[in-house]
Amino acid sequence: MKTYSASHRLLAILCFFLEVPLVLHPVLATQTVESAAPRSAYFPPPESDGGWRKLEATEDIRRLAGLDPDKLAALKQWLLDSDKRNFAAVIIRHGYIALEVERGNSAKTDSRRVASVSKAICATVLAIASERSQQGLTPRKMKFDDPAFQFIPWARPLSDPRKEQITVKQLFNHTSGICPEAIGAPNDGTWEYILGHTGDARTAKLAFDPGTGSGYSTHALHHAALVCETVTGMPYDQFAIRALFKPIGAEHWWFQYYDGGEKYGRHPSHGMGMPARDLARIAYCLLQGGRWKDEQIIPKWFVDETGAPTHNVSGPEMRFKLNAQSFSHAWELPARLTGEGGRRGDGIPADARHKPGSGGQLIAWVPSLDLVITRQTGSSGDWAYEEYVRRACDAVIK
Repeated sequence: MKTYSASHRLLAILCFFLEVPLVLHPVLATQTVESAAPRSAYFPPPESDGGWRKLEATEDIRRLAGLDPDKLAALKQWLLDSDKRNFAAVIIRHGYIALEVERGNSAKTDSRRVASVSKAICATVLAIASERSQQGLTPRKMKFDDPAFQFIPWARPLSDPRKEQITVKQLFNHTSGICPEAIGAPNDGTWEYILGHTGDARTAKLAFDPGTGSGYSTHALHHAALVCETVTGMPYDQFAIRALFKPIGAEHWWFQYYDGGEKYGRHPSHGMGMPARDLARIAYCLLQGGRWKDEQIIPKWFVDETGAPTHNVSGPEMRFKLNAQSFSHAWELPARLTGEGGRRGDGIPADARHKPGSGGQLIAWVPSLDLVITRQTGSSGDWAYEEYVRRACDAVIK
């Protein structure tokens, strides 16, 4: 990645505030959209200290956020009509909240369950743990290609010997073979159940050899939370709060815990809740290449790797029959969806990343459009996730 000199950075900041175009030397202008420096140096303070800047006037939305006010108005109505659940939804462009819709839920403080959105957050937290481990800042070193179960001592003896082959990243990209939900196993339970030690064949045996198939899995991400605990020497929730949430100014969250008795102990899973505005902070940090102010919070390699599938499995995954090539490091690539279950990716930029959660939860970021999209309901059930992303992207003034 090319870097700018101090003079170029100063010029970029001045041009932004003066709202004039920045013309760079041709060599610098050859950078791709994703590798280019962030558009602005703006980072929102915590909500208790003022929070996100927000646009209300139609002309400001058009001029500063570069969004079509009429299309945003239509999107607001679509959000209200799309289902009857209470929700909070936020659209942010160039660091401005251009649309915020609340029905029963507060976008600032309502930390209801975000369902599978927590999978993408878990993978992001594990990337931070991996980076810190390579710097010698944690009790154990870990890379995403390492065998996962060397970091899960509670799983010994392994209920299936093939678990030895599972890598950390396979827990994220749904190719581990741990996918009992596909054959009806509940998502939640004790750690004894999750780790396959209750005698239930659905959790004891893998559905396929690691890396040879795709099966959407909540259980696999529960395992990832335990990996984080061993690598960092602290429970997953404490590390997530310390390494990600607090540095970016998030203020509201809760975590799901499972009990395991004397043998397994009580540990947090990856499940959690968070308000729509705080979810947007995570997506915005990723949009900035993982940086927040002057600190690299999320490793840049992780941000880059989420832009493509992180496995070679093709065809439909087991549970929802989605295109397996739409899965990255627990983030998903909506543009690669090909119509299964009514979910299609046409009209969505190829570099968009999102993570839907049951009940209409969503976190999304689109680097080429400098766009962040979130929604939180705390409920369960289906929803038109990609239509929301598609409409938000379409509102960008070309």
